[in-house]
Amino acid sequence: MTKRAESKYKIDRRLGQNIWGRPKSPVNRREYGPGQHGQRRKGKLSDFGTQLKAKQKVKGYYGNISEKQFRKYYQEAVRMKGDSGDNLIALLERRLDAVVYRAKFVSTVFAARQFVNHGHVKVNGRRVNIASYLVKPGDVVEVKESSRQLAFVMEATQLSERDVPDFYEVDHSKMTAKLTRIPLPSEVPYPTLMEPNLVIEFYSR
Repeated sequence: MTKRAESKYKIDRRLGQNIWGRPKSPVNRREYGPGQHGQRRKGKLSDFGTQLKAKQKVKGYYGNISEKQFRKYYQEAVRMKGDSGDNLIALLERRLDAVVYRAKFVSTVFAARQFVNHGHVKVNGRRVNIASYLVKPGDVVEVKESSRQLAFVMEATQLSERDVPDFYEVDHSKMTAKLTRIPLPSEVPYPTLMEPNLVIEFYSR
């Protein structure tokens, strides 16, 4: 089961943005935060506050990853060659639950994590039930044959609210997806602005 401990829509409202671009997000109706004091929480953010919000937004977008695990992604991104912000997004996009979500096998990233954890997904023909498993370019991710006719899977493939990015090769008739290359942050179809450079600055303080 997913370890998410709060309503995903509270994440939207706390950040004041529809970070997944979903039509049902309450931010579409109420742009203020949750709780009785939500409407009074607006004000100019400090540099620290801006960096913290950027971190919360990226962390929340990928299924509200735990702080411990998210910090590990930062540490790995800094160790890698190249721009640390680009590296961070590349690592997050390689997560198996992110691949399942991008391929439109399920409708949300939270459903993708649960779908992987419950053993419905194979990588290169072998069952993998770890949502944080890092997929490499060329790996073939597929939905287990006995799971392909599940109603929520079939509905997700027909969703019109988002498209499969062009750095994937997806065949919905066979329920397979291949990550063809590591994307740059500018190529990732975020519904709202993500600022990985501010996340790096937050942890580099």
